[in-house]
Amino acid sequence: MTTQILPDKLVDAFLQQNKACEQLGSPFTALVCRVLAEGGLPPSAVRRVLETWPGDPTALGDAVPLRLCGALHELVLSGVDCELAEIYPPNHADIAASALHDALIAAIDRHQDHIVDRFKSPPQTNEIRRAAALYTGLLHIATLTDLPIVLSEIGASAGLNLLLDRFCYRLDQSTAGAASSPIRLEPEWRGQPPPQADFSIIERRGCDLNPFDLSDDGHRTRLLSYVWADQTDRLNRMRAALKIAREVTVEVDAAHAVEWLEQRLENARQGHAHVAFHSITWQYLSEGDQFRGKMIIENAGLRSSWDAPLFLLSMEADGDSPGASLRLRAWPGGEERELARVDFHGRWIAWKGVDHEQ
Repeated sequence: MTTQILPDKLVDAFLQQNKACEQLGSPFTALVCRVLAEGGLPPSAVRRVLETWPGDPTALGDAVPLRLCGALHELVLSGVDCELAEIYPPNHADIAASALHDALIAAIDRHQDHIVDRFKSPPQTNEIRRAAALYTGLLHIATLTDLPIVLSEIGASAGLNLLLDRFCYRLDQSTAGAASSPIRLEPEWRGQPPPQADFSIIERRGCDLNPFDLSDDGHRTRLLSYVWADQTDRLNRMRAALKIAREVTVEVDAAHAVEWLEQRLENARQGHAHVAFHSITWQYLSEGDQFRGKMIIENAGLRSSWDAPLFLLSMEADGDSPGASLRLRAWPGGEERELARVDFHGRWIAWKGVDHEQ
């Protein structure tokens, strides 16, 4: 098939994702992004979607390359495309870039309807290792209040990170969380010692535009497809988390983040600390929705009290480096601080620490 190079903004997006995948330890996904950027695509329905993409296709916007990578990986995991599986991990050793490009083009041609459909929604990685940073944020919150915690997650996907207290953590020299958990997270620890505290979660709920139904085999496969194909440890952790989710029910509402947040924060929770949180989610909201969301949180903060405090915990890209920013805003008062810089996939945490934690 005769291929043509994609428009410049798409080429840039795929090359940026190539670099990010290399830095985050996925050489195979990096190569997929590079060969598509350099080799292009033939005329097709998939190409038309890419050429007419209305927004920001980069990882800081709509993450278009990862939508395509996820759709291709799903074909392999579901057993739908055996030819593609022959060159995908674990069968990818020493594959030439030209052979990979040819195989990808052929698979895209065979499954255009599937791939076009998958472009309609952003990647939903539910990266389990991010829970280590979020859990450390909850430990810090527990140094500020001893009230039981109500969790509300924006963009919860399948809700796996709402189960963060069911995982075991090694944070610097200390162990926290559920000691018997099949999931053990040991991020490289940098900076000040982690906070030392105990907390209890008495309610957990999330929202997502398209939440996964973990009782559905197809939904579980799609969730796994957003994990990069050559990162076996991440896939194994995801499968372990799916098993935990069968034992602990987490409600994830099919709802728009802003509308759900407004309802969720409508009333202060007397005798409880309400923690709203999001990780690598906020960028997918429009500027208008981001503004509305901030106003809803601000107004809820004004209704808070020392007996019903509100916290906003976020792990998001902020244009700085390294990694993402783990930030906390606390009400009453609205004080905001950066707690840490963290790896996007949770491999390390650079904790800044605060006086009362020492």
